[in-house]
Amino acid sequence: MDDKIKFELEFVIQSSPQLLYQYLSTPSGLSEWFADNVNSRGEMFSFIWDGSEEEAKLIKRKSDEFVKFSWEDNEDDSFFEMKIIVDEITQDVSLFITDFAEEDELEESKMLWENQVSSLKQVLGSK
Repeated sequence: MDDKIKFELEFVIQSSPQLLYQYLSTPSGLSEWFADNVNSRGEMFSFIWDGSEEEAKLIKRKSDEFVKFSWEDNEDDSFFEMKIIVDEITQDVSLFITDFAEEDELEESKMLWENQVSSLKQVLGSK
């Protein structure tokens, strides 16, 4: 297996950090934009897309700041993290995505996140 490449994306989101966090950290919030359906049992989250199911463990979270997941079938230390950053001066809210992808899937992974976050912005009524 090739080493995965870490990448980061930033999106400006017009939302309060508290509301945005609900869409990043709860099954009902995540199923609005990230997956077709999301279920959780404790720290384990099941993400369902077009009938296929992926399990991820919630590794770490801090209310209104970030969530960090690791896919169950990972054979490495990769994870994906969604972090909320508020600019101290402008109060602009940004969503920072950290994820990992194989080199040949890097652009595809970035585009997937861009599409997902576009859906999130629609749900939030953000531009």
